[in-house]
Amino acid sequence: MTQAPTPTTDTVRRLVRTLLGEGTEPDVRPVAAGAEPATWWVGTRHVLRLAPDRKAAVRQRRELRLRDLVRPYVSVAVPTSVAHGEWAPGLTYTLDAKVPGGSGEEHHVSALGEADLAALLTGLREVPVRQAETLGVPGAAPRTLETLRRAAERAARRLAEADEFDTARPERLTATASAQLGTRSGAAVLVHHGLAGEHLVVGADGRVRGVLGWADAVIGDPAEDIAALAACVGSPAAVRAATLAGYGARPCLRGLWLARCDTVVHLADALFGRSSAPTAGSVSLLRTRLRRAWEPILLERVTELREDGPDDTAS
Repeated sequence: MTQAPTPTTDTVRRLVRTLLGEGTEPDVRPVAAGAEPATWWVGTRHVLRLAPDRKAAVRQRRELRLRDLVRPYVSVAVPTSVAHGEWAPGLTYTLDAKVPGGSGEEHHVSALGEADLAALLTGLREVPVRQAETLGVPGAAPRTLETLRRAAERAARRLAEADEFDTARPERLTATASAQLGTRSGAAVLVHHGLAGEHLVVGADGRVRGVLGWADAVIGDPAEDIAALAACVGSPAAVRAATLAGYGARPCLRGLWLARCDTVVHLADALFGRSSAPTAGSVSLLRTRLRRAWEPILLERVTELREDGPDDTAS
C-alpha cells in the first residue's frame, strides 16, 4: 500500500495559494499540535481540513453532502465549504469559512443558548432519515446501558480508591433503571455523535453560534447527543434543551446516564489505562466533563418510568 503523504506547512501554503490567489501569503498554523496535523487555521477567516487517508476522504465527501442536507433544518450555523477537492491523489480537503465564536468548553451556555441547543436537537430529528441514508450516513445500534453500567461501576470503584469519585453519592443507576431506559423501536434519528465542546461554537453572550464536526454523524439513538451535551454544558442544561426539543423523560434520562457512565469510564481509562500517559490538560478536561455530567437534575428524582410510558420522542 502506498504511504500517504504527510501534510506540512509548505504543503498547506502551496494549496492555499492556488485556492485564494497566487499573491496571497496567509498565516497558516495547525489547529492542534501533532506530528501530522490535519486541520489548519488559514488566516483569521478560514479553516483547512485535510483527509489523512482514503477512509477519512470518504467520510469528508459524505460530510460535505450531509452539511448541505442539514443546513435548512437547524438555526445555528453549519460550516460552509469555500473550496474542496484533492490535496493529494485520493485524499480530499475542504477549505471552510470559520464560524465566529469560541469553544463550548470555554464559554458558558446561557438560557438563550439552551434554546439554540433545543432548536438543534429539533432540527436533527426533522432531517429525513432516508435522505441521510442515501448520502451514506451509517446506522448505529443503540448501546446496551446495562453493559455500560457494569463497566462504569468497576471504573467508579477504581476512581474512588484514588479519591477521584464518591461512590456514596445518591445518584445511582440500578439494573432495573437501566432496563427501563432501553430504547424503543422507531426512535432512530440523525445523530451528530460529537457534540463535545470543540464542536460547539459559543459566543461570549452564551448563544450557540454553530456546530462543527459532522463527519461522525449516524442514524441512531438521539440520547447520544443528549449525553454529549450533558458532558459539555452540564446535565441540567442538556436536559432542559432536550425537553424544549420535545423529548420525554425516557430519552432524557437515558442520555443522562450514558453521559455519567461514559465520563466515569473515560477518566478511569485515562488515569489507569494501559495506553500512553495522558496530558494534564486532557485529564483536567475529563474531570470537568465528569463533574458536569454528574450535576443533579430534578427529573431523575420525580420521574417514575413505566412500561406503557411515552415514546422516546414527542410527536
